[in-house]
Amino acid sequence: MNISAEPIIYALIFVGVLALVEGIYLTVFGKSISLNSRVNRRLEMMDKGVRRDEVLEKLRKEMNQHMKSRKIPLYSLLAAKAQKAAIAFTPTQLMMIMVAVSFMAFVGLTLGTETGPAVRVAASIAMGIGGVYTWVNMKAKKRMSMLEEQLPDAIELIVRSLRVGHPFSSALTIVSKEVRDPLASELGVIADEAAYGRDVGEALSEMADRLDMQDLRFLAVAVTIQQQSGGNLAEVLAGLSKVIRSRFRLFRRVKAITAEAQWSGKFLSGFPIACLVFIQLTDPHYYDDVIDHEYFIPACFVVFGFLTANLIVMRMLVNIKV
Repeated sequence: MNISAEPIIYALIFVGVLALVEGIYLTVFGKSISLNSRVNRRLEMMDKGVRRDEVLEKLRKEMNQHMKSRKIPLYSLLAAKAQKAAIAFTPTQLMMIMVAVSFMAFVGLTLGTETGPAVRVAASIAMGIGGVYTWVNMKAKKRMSMLEEQLPDAIELIVRSLRVGHPFSSALTIVSKEVRDPLASELGVIADEAAYGRDVGEALSEMADRLDMQDLRFLAVAVTIQQQSGGNLAEVLAGLSKVIRSRFRLFRRVKAITAEAQWSGKFLSGFPIACLVFIQLTDPHYYDDVIDHEYFIPACFVVFGFLTANLIVMRMLVNIKV
């Protein structure tokens, strides 16, 4: 029995692309920027002697650089995810990394497979762009999940600070020192902007739009209304914290209930591909009698389209907004 190693090589090259991008990121920017690090990056830079205004300028530049590059062709697909992930790479650096990893994938495919040049070029470009997009998407999901979990605790800390007599801007400063990243640096930037004269409600609203978080929009609206009409902000935020926790619990329940449907869709789309890989590994010549047929390639595209449509439809069915 002849076993083809090409599918394994393709998979290993794609995994290597993800590992390479992560390695470059940590090498260039250091472990302190990693989401797994439990330090407050803003305070860490200030402890090293960097002035407060310089820290604010650096963090604001990192937070806004990707949305300013949405007009670049193809990069618009990556800009929103990179913005949410707060990737420190500039848009130019990310595109250069795509080119570099595509070239390395092409070299790997050339050395490890015997496919035609056109197939190698297409596969290497797909791996370069898809690998960087997958990496950024993973970072964005992880960071947004951490922000959503941290927000209720941060609001409760703000409520306690307000009840002992601190103004809202001072409460933000206190919370930015007590919690950890990624929320710590985000709130620290807002506190610094407020210290330099910017409206807190406006800064919170911009943060909510940049991160596309509904709970942050609620916080921004509550602060803005209190500034304009007055009222007990501590009681409003205490109620908001309870609402966010209730929404988060409901979201977890919905996620648990729809988990079976989600994995069913993934299994139904992945099983045919797994069977194809298994057949190619156990009998590489299984499709030799039909591979030259004029309808073989179009049929492959039709099947791939149905599998993709299955994933999209199942995702739409279980994507319940809470």
